[in-house]
Amino acid sequence: MSGAFLLLPFQMSVLGFVTPAVTPTNLIYNVVAIPGGVYRYARERRMAWPLAGAIIAGTLPGVFLGAWVRTRYLTDPRHVRLFVGLVLLYLGAKLLLYCREVGGIPPRSATVQTVSVTPARIEYSFAGQVFGFRPAVVLLLALVVGLIGGIYGVGGGAIIAPFAVVVLRLPVHTVAGAAMLATFITAVAGVSFFHLLGAHPDWLLGGLFGAGGLAGTYVGARLQKYLPERWIRLVLGILVAALGAMYVSGQGGA
Repeated sequence: MSGAFLLLPFQMSVLGFVTPAVTPTNLIYNVVAIPGGVYRYARERRMAWPLAGAIIAGTLPGVFLGAWVRTRYLTDPRHVRLFVGLVLLYLGAKLLLYCREVGGIPPRSATVQTVSVTPARIEYSFAGQVFGFRPAVVLLLALVVGLIGGIYGVGGGAIIAPFAVVVLRLPVHTVAGAAMLATFITAVAGVSFFHLLGAHPDWLLGGLFGAGGLAGTYVGARLQKYLPERWIRLVLGILVAALGAMYVSGQGGA
């Protein structure tokens, strides 16, 4: 996850930025911050390209629809905040519940290798094991996540990543890069579409947030391979559950 899901409540609740323009402003953070992390994952061959492609294919149309809904009908997005919060609470609880089931640190030389790609199933190997998923499931989820991302101004990694780990049973070390790349692509598309719809972002604010995030995502991607999966799940679970609780309680924005 890039961290944009934490910045949106801050902008709305602390800065008082509650107009539809807050959404593309938050997406600018993703545009600026994510390339550093994507570069590290790609360079170290820890990018699950088929998974990233499936996520992008679903989120792009979703984010366009979400941007249109946000600017036309949801000037106050609290109508769907409760639903998003409950989903995040569920995923966060699952991540925390199954922390003990996963292994430790993968070999530093472990890379992602595509095994097979078919319309029915995509498989790739990592650290001596083969993992797979059904593209149709990821596409459908990504479409919904893209819709939510277009409304809230988050790339969707906060939902895609825990779902892929909890439901699809994919290792978190391979999910992070794919979710981050998809978030970057959809953020670029979302900013462009919001601009066309007349919701002009605050480029300076988004850029300032993104400058800090650029260093953070690069360092995070570099350090990830040294961390046990249970630790990553624990931190991810706490963050996702906390965000879900914030949305459910109505503190996720003004």
